[in-house]
Amino acid sequence: MTQFNSFMDIALEQAAAAADRGEVPVGAVIVRNGDVIASAGNRTRELNDPTAHAEILAIRAACDVLGAERLTNADLYVTLEPCPMCAAAISNARLARLYYGASDPKSGGVEQGPRIFQHAQCHHAPEVYDGINAKPAERLLTDFFAKLRE
Repeated sequence: MTQFNSFMDIALEQAAAAADRGEVPVGAVIVRNGDVIASAGNRTRELNDPTAHAEILAIRAACDVLGAERLTNADLYVTLEPCPMCAAAISNARLARLYYGASDPKSGGVEQGPRIFQHAQCHHAPEVYDGINAKPAERLLTDFFAKLRE
């Protein structure tokens, strides 16, 4: 029996670093063969780029590291359910597995909203595992938005 090794703690560290920068606290990590090949946190405000979500930045970095446009046999750990844009990028990158923490009823694109991987036009759907370290991920988000309202 293979032991499951979660890399969500690294994603949570990236999310906390994003919050420290004033970004929505979402972090992502890409792992292949048990090795972390890329990690990132949101940088939309810092970069003035609405596509600079943690998942997109991690996918770009991992593709750069591997010198490839596809991340077959790689896993993505992200603290929040990916939005539709990120879900489409995950599909296009051909990631094998997606592990995410908190669900996103407002903007999610995997189990909420448009459910990108369930569309006939989706050429690749990763295996999806949700609720991984969901409580700490939710707490980061709740604390971040509470401070904005103060």
